[in-house]
Amino acid sequence: MASLPKREEIICLFDVDGTLTMPRNKIIPTTEEFLLTKVKPVATIGLVGGSDLKKIAEQMGGADVIKKFEYVFAENGLVAYKNGHMIGKMSIQEHVGEEKLQKFINYALGYMSKLTLPVKRGTFIEFRDGLVNVCPVGRSCSQAERDQFAEYDKEHRIRENFVKELQAQFPDLGLVFSIGGQISFDVFPKGWDKTFALSFVEKDGFKEIHFFGDKTAPGGNDHEIYEDPRTISHKVTSPEDTIAQLKTLLHL
Repeated sequence: MASLPKREEIICLFDVDGTLTMPRNKIIPTTEEFLLTKVKPVATIGLVGGSDLKKIAEQMGGADVIKKFEYVFAENGLVAYKNGHMIGKMSIQEHVGEEKLQKFINYALGYMSKLTLPVKRGTFIEFRDGLVNVCPVGRSCSQAERDQFAEYDKEHRIRENFVKELQAQFPDLGLVFSIGGQISFDVFPKGWDKTFALSFVEKDGFKEIHFFGDKTAPGGNDHEIYEDPRTISHKVTSPEDTIAQLKTLLHL
């Protein structure tokens, strides 16, 4: 059996939705216990989520998530924490400019106003520090409505077609569109995908950077970091699969 690198030489970075939790659900106690009592003693651990810190904290058991995990990268790493302290923050508003952002947001809202879906609720555009989240069904939908839209989207490709339309309308803004989770997609400047988080961890001299994620296909919000040559990547299908792969990787 090959020996593992020392704890300070190996880091395991995890997507949240579909990797450590079911989409937008809270982490179950057994998964959290496994990460903190089995994985953390032998490897540095970090989160790389597309959501803002508030949503990540809701899913991962509270605001002390930034202390439980050595690294927490919210909004793809555009808001970054290490050992409980913020180490970086980017602004899409400053980068793109208010005038261009408003044109984009107005067009997206107009497009969504013409969609007929099984249900529509509220919060169709969510403005975050490093990205804009676009949600055709509305982020205030219930879990049942979220699941319903996810199935509808698989058949009718609502998000995929929406992204194609925005790419055609705004080819010169330098924006990337990333479909993740069940109901929305993220919009951010090129290079501000989850690989942005790697700029922080590679400074700390890890010999192995492992990434675990589920949305690894092109267009998914784990794709770029999954394909990045700096990472040793693991495609997972559920939190249970993540645990199984960790047991094999770390000889647990």
